[in-house]
Amino acid sequence: MAEGRLLLGATPLGQPADASPRLAAALGTADMVAAEDTRRVRTLAKALEVQITGKVVSLFDANEAARVPALVADIEAGATVLVVSDAGMPLISDPGYRLVVACAEAGLPVSCLPGPSAVTTALAVSGLASDRFCFEGFAPRKAAARRAWLATLAEERRTCVFFESPRRLAECLRDAVDELGADRRAVVCRELTKTHEEVLRGTLAELVGWAAEGVLGEITVVLAGATPRADLPALVAEVDRLTGDGMRVKDACAQAIANLPGAVSRRELYDAVLRSRH
Repeated sequence: MAEGRLLLGATPLGQPADASPRLAAALGTADMVAAEDTRRVRTLAKALEVQITGKVVSLFDANEAARVPALVADIEAGATVLVVSDAGMPLISDPGYRLVVACAEAGLPVSCLPGPSAVTTALAVSGLASDRFCFEGFAPRKAAARRAWLATLAEERRTCVFFESPRRLAECLRDAVDELGADRRAVVCRELTKTHEEVLRGTLAELVGWAAEGVLGEITVVLAGATPRADLPALVAEVDRLTGDGMRVKDACAQAIANLPGAVSRRELYDAVLRSRH
């Protein structure tokens, strides 16, 4: 009996040509295709000129928990099950997590057919720092929860990527101005890879003005990380710690400033260190 396995297939965000050859092959050969929307996966297969020969079943948030036992049993019996979401990578704010956990616990093979993701696509085109970032899924729907969530990002130094409904975008950005400040930089990516793709860069205040006119389409927001804040005494203490380990004062000041860019100038810190020692 052939060994069953779970395949996670990344689907195009908008352009069928972005589908990988491996995804096209899997659509045509998998014993079962578990799709967030069965109509969309059939439309994609048609665009790719692929005939789906396996059974097609739905797998979305409301039915995933109920579907998992049968899908795991199919894989244990030797079936290859391909999971696809409407667009992008499964599990990333899309169904599939419960099934992956169940397969991992059962010792069943899980493989990924990599490809498009709105998260990394938005980050790449944003022009914001990409060396360290976090993904927050969808912004909370209710105002109080959204404000509380935004407050947790006030001191987050990593670039943050999240999804938002076009209907709530303007309200979310207004809340972000209140919680994070009008000058915090952000990028709104609309309809990524599609015909009407739009990438808006600016401060939160500027983006609020744009969104107030109404927005349509799939939205991904990229939020700049917070500028580190540190008072002068804290930086002097850091320099004292570094010099205590044998580092020269000038080098210690440079390192402390590098760890907290924009806090104070190197000369200001150096003078403060000298004053503290007299």
